[in-house]
Amino acid sequence: MKTSLPLIGGFCLLIAFASCTRSEELSSEAIDALSTEGLEGILEKTVTKPWRGEEFVPGRVAGTWRDVMSEDPKSFNILVGEQDSATAAVVRSMLDWLVDYDVVKREWKPRCASFEITADEEAGTMDLVYTLRDDLYWSYYNSEMKIPVTSDDVIFWYNEIEGDPAFRSSGYNGQFLTLEDGSEGHIDIEKIDDKRFVFHFPRIVAEPLLATNRSIAPRLDYGDAKRERGVQGVQELFSVDGDPKKIPSMGMWFLTEYTPGQRLVYKRNKDYWDKDRNGLSIPYIEEEIIRIIPDENTQFLLFKEGQIESYDARPEDLEELLNKPEADYTVFNAEGSLSASFWTFNQNPKYRDTPQYEWFTQKEFRQAMSCLLNRDRIASQVYRGLAEPKLNFFPEPNPYYNPEITLAYLYDPPRALELLESIGMKRDSSGILRDDRQRPVTFDLTIRSESTMVADIASIIMTELSQVGITVNIRVVDFQKMVEQLFTSFEWQSMLMGLSGSNIFPTQGSNVWPSDGNLHLWYPLQESPATEWEARVDYLYNEGAYTLDRDKARLLWNEYQEIILEQCPVIYLLRPRSFSALLNRWDQSNVYYDNLNGFETTHIFLKP
Repeated sequence: MKTSLPLIGGFCLLIAFASCTRSEELSSEAIDALSTEGLEGILEKTVTKPWRGEEFVPGRVAGTWRDVMSEDPKSFNILVGEQDSATAAVVRSMLDWLVDYDVVKREWKPRCASFEITADEEAGTMDLVYTLRDDLYWSYYNSEMKIPVTSDDVIFWYNEIEGDPAFRSSGYNGQFLTLEDGSEGHIDIEKIDDKRFVFHFPRIVAEPLLATNRSIAPRLDYGDAKRERGVQGVQELFSVDGDPKKIPSMGMWFLTEYTPGQRLVYKRNKDYWDKDRNGLSIPYIEEEIIRIIPDENTQFLLFKEGQIESYDARPEDLEELLNKPEADYTVFNAEGSLSASFWTFNQNPKYRDTPQYEWFTQKEFRQAMSCLLNRDRIASQVYRGLAEPKLNFFPEPNPYYNPEITLAYLYDPPRALELLESIGMKRDSSGILRDDRQRPVTFDLTIRSESTMVADIASIIMTELSQVGITVNIRVVDFQKMVEQLFTSFEWQSMLMGLSGSNIFPTQGSNVWPSDGNLHLWYPLQESPATEWEARVDYLYNEGAYTLDRDKARLLWNEYQEIILEQCPVIYLLRPRSFSALLNRWDQSNVYYDNLNGFETTHIFLKP
């Protein structure tokens, strides 16, 4: 089952790219042939069905949903899930969020809790009171035991896990605010009663719900683990070696089986709080069986054979999918994604004695790399023309999106050489680019081993840079190694990666864009801003977060976007158009697909 992620302040590590696979280098004739079909022809053979606030129709309980995932989860632990996308995907099915954001109406709505916001303008403070639903329970598969979800669950995680720096949670920095006098204030949480709790903001903020929205974790299990074995006990809780049926759920599903390298099995939670107008809990599907299939070609084959219910189509799959006679599936399309993967460079002073540190910390070098990124070639060869460059920082749904603020450093090798020459880099008689100390310009580009698409992109980057005398060494690592490099060892030079989240709100990414964030990729956890431009970004981020007047806030966020696009700490790639196919045995009344909500199938049900 596929759903979009609820909005939260921080981003999570994804290190994943849109579905695609290794492709041969297209000739000009092949690209022309592709253009003949054109996007218009493709769209005529697919279904466009974005969700625009329609009410879901009641369904019926029946059937098994068969699906795939590309890799094994590392754990069934919510904390581990902050650094592992496979773990996060498994854990999310057993948890739920306080509130949700309606991207169509652009308003917050209750989910597991209702909310009330009060601001004391005289004191300059704000309180946000949440009231949990009465029908939230921690329950276990094949057990009648139901433990009420209470304020203690939320308060424990906020204070004892997320708020404990020993756990290095991505939510830690989001608990602090910069006050008007420049000092730091903490967003405190206080219990009112078993169902109500309040966040006390020491300063009025523009989006208090974004800052405090979170999934709810079971205090009983995590609390016992911390008390008995500390940090290690919490991190090892709900390991993949244990019995998944012992994991409590307050979400749509129970995890009942895990066979490493083979499959996961979920069973429907019949007591889940979200019910249709007939009083029937969703999901309507009785069982999910998720096979672990790393190879994308095998996934495609399984879909064609009717062994899985849906499939995220790669550009090279479309011709076969769309031209199959009497197809027993429907292909949906969505506009270009709101976010994009990116290329970034390590500026951690741990490596200040290396030539790469000297190069990477100069904005002219990063700008030159952006001018050497051939986005059109990537679009043609990797995405088959079904993607467009991401040139803005904020996406269109963001209230502070400004179409006039765009990246100025597009593909232009002569300009790249001018920028490099401005910092003392020139090609020698053999065409090798050397810096002002005559060292050849060479660096590593780290990519994830599980992604074949990123290998294609890395190959294009390597080829383009070689044409100006730069040597790029592609380093392929597995996911866990990449996580270690980003969070612990910091032993990497440049990297292709992605993050979850789409910046629909400007303050999303509280652990990424402020310089003290644990996912401030190029130099995380800075005690004070390493550069003037990062100090300015910190200031603008904080002031924007506290500015309620839209016109004043727009000026702050405009400068914020301009600085990041000028400094190029990350260089965005492309926004691919998405296509997903669904077997026709499923009723499509409640199925929607767009770049805001993703593939909405939470209310899907079998045809009679």
